[in-house]
Amino acid sequence: MTNILIQAVLLGGYYALIACGLAFMFQVMRVINLAHGSLAVVSAYAVWSLSDSFGGSPFVSLLAVVPLMGVAGWLLQRLVLERAVRGGELLPVLSTFGLAIVLDNLLFQQFGANTRSLSPMVGDLSWEAFELPGNIYVGKLPVYILITVIVIIGALDLLLKRTALGRQIRATAADPDTAGLVGVDARRTAGIAAALACMTVAVSGAALGLRGTFDAYAGAPQLLFAFEATIIGGARSLWGVLAGAIVLAVAQSFGAQIHPQGFLLGGHLVFLVVLFVRLALKGRSLNLMHILRATGKGAAQ
Repeated sequence: MTNILIQAVLLGGYYALIACGLAFMFQVMRVINLAHGSLAVVSAYAVWSLSDSFGGSPFVSLLAVVPLMGVAGWLLQRLVLERAVRGGELLPVLSTFGLAIVLDNLLFQQFGANTRSLSPMVGDLSWEAFELPGNIYVGKLPVYILITVIVIIGALDLLLKRTALGRQIRATAADPDTAGLVGVDARRTAGIAAALACMTVAVSGAALGLRGTFDAYAGAPQLLFAFEATIIGGARSLWGVLAGAIVLAVAQSFGAQIHPQGFLLGGHLVFLVVLFVRLALKGRSLNLMHILRATGKGAAQ
């Protein structure tokens, strides 16, 4: 039992890593980025391509990919989301859905159907483990991923609460028109927020490649896990997303103990229970924007 809980917490750390970018973008821009999983796969391929071409460590390649994804996030905001938001709530969702399809098929055309992995490039780290009392072994890589997501969430939390940029981001999220009246450049702030969200996506993409294999269409499952973790934990807080990710992973792990097919079913069941409870308490309908708003109201305050 203890071993299952520890392994589930570590798995939850990975889910939180892929979810924090999705939750951050919704908190700040009220945009549900359905291309989130595909962007993580793009990052994984970028890290793999650099490491394969130059023979370097994936961690060194990640240092180059993170700023590139930041630029991609800025362009995504300026060229797609900024225009789409003017068309109502549904248009950004459809725009990012279309972007996900384009990215998936471009990756398939470029890299084919073969799977890739970053784990052979990190040597023993992919299988080394720490030994805990009680003859429990935990992988070093999942521990490092959990530490990474705690650092990222802590840094984003400090940024939002303790810096001038964070105050501008929160003001823009609450009311961009009023923020503009007090001198905040809402357009620039939204671009920075999108860049930060995509930089976290770059890290999650590297984690995806380090934990196992990925292919061109691996983005959809990542988006699903990120979305479920965000709904369970609530979009109003990134720490809540971490808690939701751990709950999701615990449900999956105990589901797997009950039945071989119970891994995904356990997570989906908890997700649906939390979802309908939240909607019932808020008196909302089964609408995608209403779902995230029911979990994220007050995020900008």
